[in-house]
Amino acid sequence: MAAAAGSAQTITEIALPVSGSNPADIVAGPDEAVWFTEQHGDRIGRINRCGELAEFPVPTPKSFVRGITVGPDRNLWFTELVGKIGLMTRDGTATEFPIAGLTEPVEITAGPDGNLWFTEYYNRIGRMTVGGTVSFFSIPTSASSSRFITAGSDGNLWFTENDASRLGRISTAGQITEFPLPASSGPFGITVGPDGDLWFTESGANRIGRFTTSGQIAEFPIPTPASNPSAITTGPDGNLWFTEYDRNQVARITPGGVIAEFPVPTPGSGPYGITTGPDGNVWFTEFNADRIGRVNLQPRQRPCPRTIGFRPLP
Repeated sequence: MAAAAGSAQTITEIALPVSGSNPADIVAGPDEAVWFTEQHGDRIGRINRCGELAEFPVPTPKSFVRGITVGPDRNLWFTELVGKIGLMTRDGTATEFPIAGLTEPVEITAGPDGNLWFTEYYNRIGRMTVGGTVSFFSIPTSASSSRFITAGSDGNLWFTENDASRLGRISTAGQITEFPLPASSGPFGITVGPDGDLWFTESGANRIGRFTTSGQIAEFPIPTPASNPSAITTGPDGNLWFTEYDRNQVARITPGGVIAEFPVPTPGSGPYGITTGPDGNVWFTEFNADRIGRVNLQPRQRPCPRTIGFRPLP
């Protein structure tokens, strides 16, 4: 499909107070706010729809917090590359669950079975109950480098295998099926689209892919070369939104495959994680610039009450 030039789209950036925090993943919380990990800041951040920021420390120093999701218990669950899964309540209280053995959990999502599901670098998919019990399931292809994971419209979990150029599907019972993609496509981010299909970024091929649960694939080239597309989410406007880490852009793709790109104001910011916020806007992290960005799709609809423990932003 032909690509469309981006129309004017206002982006607001919110600077974090500590440099070198490197915000990574971001998710819409259950409390009219977005929550994000600070990979080198050892913190979980929260920004409400009025732009008030709070940051909560993770107990383990240099834990390299990465993925984050809302769990079935309506708390925030996150991964720590040092081999732990963390839980954070909405008041900022953190609990960590160490995982036995050699493991580096990367991304995490809530499953349809009431458990947490996560990817890890050591070629497995993990399942964790809200009580902290972990089970592992080996990916058939070795050195696959699984990355993002999402709950599919078919009741299974779907994940990307970046180094193996495959998509993986795992049932809630732990049965894994792999689907080869074009060579060197490097699938990375993945989400369920408004059409019920799996939409994913191809960091190695500079494309956006669409994959049906029955196994049919379509691919759409990104207009800007070597953009390194990273995370992807379904937007509030019925389109898909994704980040372009190397080209400092966020982009929109329609279900029909038409792409529009929007530059991030701060040069070299490294847009990475992305989500639809409770306010109807698209929020993303700027890994290199220590900022949180917001694509303003909706005007502010109602006043936001002041919350104790949060500081107002300029």
